[in-house]
Amino acid sequence: MIRAFVFPGQGSQKKGMGGELFDLFPNITEKADKILGYSIKELCLEDKQDVLKLTQYTQPALYTVNALMYYQKIQETGQKPDFVAGHSLGEYNALLASGAFDFETGLELICIRSRLMAKAAGGGMAAVIGLGEEKIQEILDEKGLEAIDVANFNSPSQTIISGMKEDIDRAEKVFQEAGARYIRLNVSGAFHSRYMEPARKEFVQSLELFQFSDPAIPVISNVEARPYTKDKIRQLLADQISHSVKWTESIRYLMGKGVQEFHEIGPGKVLAGLVAQIQKQAEPLVVAEDADSPAVVGGGRISREGAGTKITASSLGSREFKEDYHN
Repeated sequence: MIRAFVFPGQGSQKKGMGGELFDLFPNITEKADKILGYSIKELCLEDKQDVLKLTQYTQPALYTVNALMYYQKIQETGQKPDFVAGHSLGEYNALLASGAFDFETGLELICIRSRLMAKAAGGGMAAVIGLGEEKIQEILDEKGLEAIDVANFNSPSQTIISGMKEDIDRAEKVFQEAGARYIRLNVSGAFHSRYMEPARKEFVQSLELFQFSDPAIPVISNVEARPYTKDKIRQLLADQISHSVKWTESIRYLMGKGVQEFHEIGPGKVLAGLVAQIQKQAEPLVVAEDADSPAVVGGGRISREGAGTKITASSLGSREFKEDYHN
């Protein structure tokens, strides 16, 4: 049976996450403490300073807990995935699982990334629920909202938009009149949008200091919804900061590859809910082996080749959209 592990991003964090895993993997916990300069266990379990919700703390904490949960999964089952993917921050855990870099490298990168993203100010984000991708883009183009970008294509019926706060505020009435549910997110920056370009440029310079290996397991990129290659790791990690997260297309691609099980490796069930929506509302994306480039993907109906196999997901269940940005 073909399985994929998917790793959640910012928005899945919660006080108490990690539990006994910090003691079960003391070597990893010690490495995290050394890089961060504080106790990762105390942050996740106690959060005495109430900082776990802040980007510069959330991202390192969630990356570490995702990693610990992955190591536990492998230790308990001895089964590695056939594919891996992660939502925004979670993509670093997917690359870690693939062997593209080690735990320390990933955490160091996350520390840099989170500091750069935390500097973003004046932006806002909102979830648009109930409208499809084409309709949302049509509204942005026709209603004078061209300054807003799509940050996350989370599912066929859930899209996150990103832009300056005044534009996000103005868009609320427009989308509500179009019949959408509109939820403003509790964030300070316009993540995954053109407004993160300064952060992307700074991150490009930092990435040159790190070395990467060929992924031993296919990692599906947020930016392209296609597998990473070693020569594009730096580019895709940098572009991810200012580009849309193509989560729907990524899951459809995996469905087209015959993935029958999706296991969410991380706290919560955010991705489990999204995967369930995508499986219900969209068809597998089937592409030729020599055409795995985003340039060849067009619109229209996708052939349901190989759809005789039932696709299921572990720990899936319906859920209401949380007012947490999943980054």
